[in-house]
Amino acid sequence: MTELTETPAETRDAAEVGVEATQSAWAEAARAVLIEAARSYRSVVSQKDLAAAVQTSSGIHTDRRVHYWIDDVLGAVARDSAARDEPLLSALCVNRESSVGAAYGGIVLELTGEAPEDPDDHAARERLACYRFFEAADLPADGGTSALVPQLANARARVRKAAIAMRPVRTCPTCYMELLPTGACDSCD
Repeated sequence: MTELTETPAETRDAAEVGVEATQSAWAEAARAVLIEAARSYRSVVSQKDLAAAVQTSSGIHTDRRVHYWIDDVLGAVARDSAARDEPLLSALCVNRESSVGAAYGGIVLELTGEAPEDPDDHAARERLACYRFFEAADLPADGGTSALVPQLANARARVRKAAIAMRPVRTCPTCYMELLPTGACDSCD
């Protein structure tokens, strides 16, 4: 995670500062954290870490749970990235499940006019674009590849494996052996 060098001397409550000013300050702070993450290949930032960093950096704090406000901040960062003709920095921020979450697809739809079929796959491609755009120091010579966050990739692999294990097995009505994928019985035919 990023340690920002400039920390305000006093802290203020987000309710006193106002929604618009708070979101603007947090989005600016989030951009700095996400750019730093983009400079390290395959790096991501958790929503929890990003929330702590933006509050510390801006000096604006809230007692509200992160999931109530972080999507608005990431949306502002994404809009800013699009306005600068950059890859979406918000793709570098993941939730507890290592996913970009449902709000990411909504912001992509807003910015491009097309909803991604799989927001996490889209975010993986955007992360790679971020690593390239912000010149990640450890980017492979071949330019790297897009990839899901390992925890999410592993969870999806477990789901696929369970689905395969649960699929019905077709058996021969005569000898009860498993049928070949062609539907023919190796023992009876």
